[in-house]
Amino acid sequence: MKIIVPMAGMGKRMRPHTHTTAKPLLPIAGKPIVQRLVEDLAAVAGEPVEEVAYIVHPSFGKKVEDELVGIAKAIGSKGTIHYQETALGTAHAILCAEKALSGRIIVAFADTLFRARLKLDKDCDGVIWVNKVEDPRPFGVVKLDNLGIITEFVEKPQQFVSDLAIIGIYYFADGEYLRKEMKYLIDNDIKDKGEYQLTNAMENMKRKGARFKAGSVDVWMDCGNKNAMVDTNSRVLGFLNGSKDLVSATLKLENSVMVPPCFIGENVTLVNSVVGPNVSIEQGTVVTNSVVRDSILRGDSRVQDAVVANSMIGQRAMVKGRVLDLSLSDDATIG
Repeated sequence: MKIIVPMAGMGKRMRPHTHTTAKPLLPIAGKPIVQRLVEDLAAVAGEPVEEVAYIVHPSFGKKVEDELVGIAKAIGSKGTIHYQETALGTAHAILCAEKALSGRIIVAFADTLFRARLKLDKDCDGVIWVNKVEDPRPFGVVKLDNLGIITEFVEKPQQFVSDLAIIGIYYFADGEYLRKEMKYLIDNDIKDKGEYQLTNAMENMKRKGARFKAGSVDVWMDCGNKNAMVDTNSRVLGFLNGSKDLVSATLKLENSVMVPPCFIGENVTLVNSVVGPNVSIEQGTVVTNSVVRDSILRGDSRVQDAVVANSMIGQRAMVKGRVLDLSLSDDATIG
């Protein structure tokens, strides 16, 4: 089994945080998004994962690449790095990891997390996980027959076709077959909505007899923008509530109250403050005379005399004397 993780997007909707940190390395409940994704997929793969292939932008740099390889190593796999310089669609992104496309593969885009009992059915050619949405227009969607077999893939339909949105997690029994179909699109310049789409490759496979089933998830969590990140952080903390690993033993608590669930990293100091629920605070942060709830505070930040909610505060940032809903970049000061 191999896991393919396309993550070369520049994370524009998550700015200013992605000016300094690749979006998939932003933290959810103390761990990078991509680490949580890879760990969850490895847990449901049903067999050892021999390789985790990451598709990144060259500008991410060696430090990011080394961290990604380390995430793969931690689950007992080889991590490989592949580059996509220009965003040309989902099929193009996956094909950038062409050397890894063989055998049984899971493809998972690194801006979504899930809670599910995933089943990799071996009596079909693939499983495409979907979730019912109110507005399907921004998504690829599927139509099903009464046995749950996919009868049609449609990319970002502007007229109603289906409300079953593809969430960005796929299983393919034959990675090489997928590779050939995606390469055919690119070699023949076959685009949809101006890009090379994975849904078109899967539609071609289906027309040739491939059988794809739709899988469902219990919870689908988006990490596409600040509000979605804060909401996903809260939900993951809720799932992990009670875990001994959430609060570091080095926490310094002075006349303060922590309302669970919270993640508290190493050497955090809380003074005359109320923190929680649904707050993640990374290492070295100090909160003084403040109330913080439903927020993510990155490492070595400072919050003083403030009420902070529904916020992301960057590394080494400083907030003082405000009632705030923030998305504050690294090293910024407000107050």
